[in-house]
Amino acid sequence: MSVSPGDDVGTDLRCLLKVASRWSIVRTSIKVALVVGTILNLFNLWQLILGGMPLPWIHVAANYLVPYCVSSYGAARNELTRSAGERT
Repeated sequence: MSVSPGDDVGTDLRCLLKVASRWSIVRTSIKVALVVGTILNLFNLWQLILGGMPLPWIHVAANYLVPYCVSSYGAARNELTRSAGERT
């Protein structure tokens, strides 16, 4: 896909999602999400975990999903910027 970032919002988003779905980015983002998400869950929900109380699973999931999305976006944007620099 030879689309440069910034041409069109829809095209830019499709290009970003295509790059973010590369296995190397997915694999790294999963690792980041597991580490950061676990730390966030322990920090934010430690009273519930230690108290044996039910966990708010939507919060647990969000604590993993947000770092995954941030890591994927950052890596994909970096890749697009780097590849755009090589073309100029």
